Amino acid sequence: MEMVEETLRSVFGFEAFRPGQREIVEAVVAGEDVLAIMPTGGGKSLCYQLPALVGDGLTLVISPLIALMRDQVRALEETGVAAGALTSANTGDESAAIRDALRERRLKLLYMAPERLGRPDTAEMLARAGVTRIAVDEAHCVSQWGHDFRPDYLAIGAMREALGCPLAAFTATADPETQEEIVARLFAQPPRRFLRGFDRPNLALAFAAKDGPRRQVLDFAAARRGHSGIVYCGTRARTEDFAAALAADGHLSLAYHAGLDPDRRREAETRFQREDGMIVCATVAFGMGIDKPDIRYVVHADLPKSIEAYYQEIGRAGRDGAPAETLTLYGADDIRLRRAQIDEGNAPDDRKRADHARLNALLALAESPVCRRIPLLGYFGEAVADGCGNCDICRDPPATFDATVAAQKAFSAALRTEERFGAGHLIDILRGQKTEKITARGHDRLPTFGVGQEFTKGEWTVIFRQLQGLDLLRPDAARHGALFLTEAARPVLRGERRLTLRRDTVARAAKARARGPAVLAVSDADAPLLAALKARRRALAEAAGVPAYVIFPDRTLLDMVARRPRTLDEMRSVSGIGDKKLERYGAEFLAILSEGPDQ
Repeated sequence: MEMVEETLRSVFGFEAFRPGQREIVEAVVAGEDVLAIMPTGGGKSLCYQLPALVGDGLTLVISPLIALMRDQVRALEETGVAAGALTSANTGDESAAIRDALRERRLKLLYMAPERLGRPDTAEMLARAGVTRIAVDEAHCVSQWGHDFRPDYLAIGAMREALGCPLAAFTATADPETQEEIVARLFAQPPRRFLRGFDRPNLALAFAAKDGPRRQVLDFAAARRGHSGIVYCGTRARTEDFAAALAADGHLSLAYHAGLDPDRRREAETRFQREDGMIVCATVAFGMGIDKPDIRYVVHADLPKSIEAYYQEIGRAGRDGAPAETLTLYGADDIRLRRAQIDEGNAPDDRKRADHARLNALLALAESPVCRRIPLLGYFGEAVADGCGNCDICRDPPATFDATVAAQKAFSAALRTEERFGAGHLIDILRGQKTEKITARGHDRLPTFGVGQEFTKGEWTVIFRQLQGLDLLRPDAARHGALFLTEAARPVLRGERRLTLRRDTVARAAKARARGPAVLAVSDADAPLLAALKARRRALAEAAGVPAYVIFPDRTLLDMVARRPRTLDEMRSVSGIGDKKLERYGAEFLAILSEGPDQ
């Protein structure tokens, strides 16, 4: 490990491991099979890159997206590491150069997409190249029922057997079921497992009921102008709509979805990687391959499909460890849509039940009256004793009330109308509204007619949304979203269980919009210096044709501002500056630090 620690400093510019990295690196260096569950931004890539550099032979890295592989190779090359990627995006000359390097055994890391594993010549080529270990990134993609399933990941186990080498698998999102599937499909024997926690303390978590989603997103982005962000949308059309609205409001914004031609998608990926302050409005087709560390926020304009998808997507913010924010908007329509997608799918019944349970976990998080991290981390098997202090619930605890009687009234209205109607009609019954639809069906003569006048229509709407969120009422896709009682509702209906709900209001959502953003730790006095360092970084990145963070991530620039090194030796102590980067860029950045931003 002495050689590992020296490589950590001299190549990557870090004086110490992040929490949890050392034990994993030791196991990989020792040739053990490893399954590591680490939070996004926790430094997974270093856990296989370091062993590759200090060990013999070639490390094969299986990674899901071309953009991710190419960016990681560029970042490694900037530090002086011999790395390459064989992808369909390579030119003929690029592929030929990498094959020559493999034959001559000059590479330490080779990145490859899982689709290439099925080619008949791949195993022979890798065996000749001297592969001594395999690293699998985003290992949850092997799960056939996961949110990012990639069928070609199923070939990894056979490739491991053919090469006869140890394998280390890494992911940030894997519940116990997915972990077992990873072990079964990738390993011959049980690997050594490392569960390094799912928490991302730097991420501020927030949910808000939809109240004009376009305005909510515009308000949120306006308070964070100049920062990079992702806005996830449920449909392709909404990505275009939100991108246009943000552009009209003066933001750099682009739409991204699978319906765009490949050139436009590549342009969006490239611009997002290289331009400061860019916002991408995207479907879930965007993100897994984005290794941009300084994304300052992720907004879901529509409810994600599961808690795993939610956690994977918000994990793209704040990978540099600096403060970042998340906001998820949701409403009853989202719940109906997600339930319908599960019920109308082709999965077997046991899988549909599991998918409803996953959605329930996300909805419980959305409607939580306690610290968001308690249900979120609890889902992944991690206990939280106290509030986190970095979510909307901790900052502004919601008022709650005993909603047992209100829920009983809602359930009774659904049962007495044979569970054939949606929330709007049931609310009219409870409120005693003699609409044409109600009188035509005789629902004004029901015992529940008018029994809920203590709540306004808006308050009943919030109650029904929470009842759906807690899966006590569920929309029936086969009957146009009519609400029916689940078994979990029966104890509440019979008075055997008390029910507490949040007294949600539109004012609470407005308060969330008005709250100031999380900011990077730089004073007003130091802001011009940081801007000058970023400008120099941007010029160097454009000249090299790489994303800005490949030159230096934001955290390195912030550390420069904080330390104000005066010599190259002092510059060496800045986090993220190894020997090669000090040689290439040290003098240029030192000049700005010495002379000031106006020089």
